[in-house]
Amino acid sequence: MTKQVRVAVGVVKKGDEYFICRRNAQQHQGDKWEFPGGKIESHESPEQALSRELNEEIGIQVNQCEPLTQIIHDYGDKQVCLFVFVVSSFSGQAHGKEGQLSAWVPSSELENYEFPDANQAILEKLLNS
Repeated sequence: MTKQVRVAVGVVKKGDEYFICRRNAQQHQGDKWEFPGGKIESHESPEQALSRELNEEIGIQVNQCEPLTQIIHDYGDKQVCLFVFVVSSFSGQAHGKEGQLSAWVPSSELENYEFPDANQAILEKLLNS
């Protein structure tokens, strides 16, 4: 049976721009761009994990977020369950705190970046809303 990993994902939004990060080459789905976030620990709610991960990964504190969607995607070697939130209010300056490439990207340019397959449903929701 394939292991399922629960992940909190932050669609960090400022005006018409979204903050994305590039995964390290050694990571699963390496060198692809993604919305920041990370694994949900067993003692955390998705919202708690989102706040912790965005602080650790991109240096922001979440002030306000709302659920966007939940996605289950099977990569074959692992299955992910993504709890996706739109982060519309935060404090701090978003940056690649762990040395990863990052960028604020206008919604009209998101389709120019290669994302993991599990993120396609997020992109479709953002681009069709």
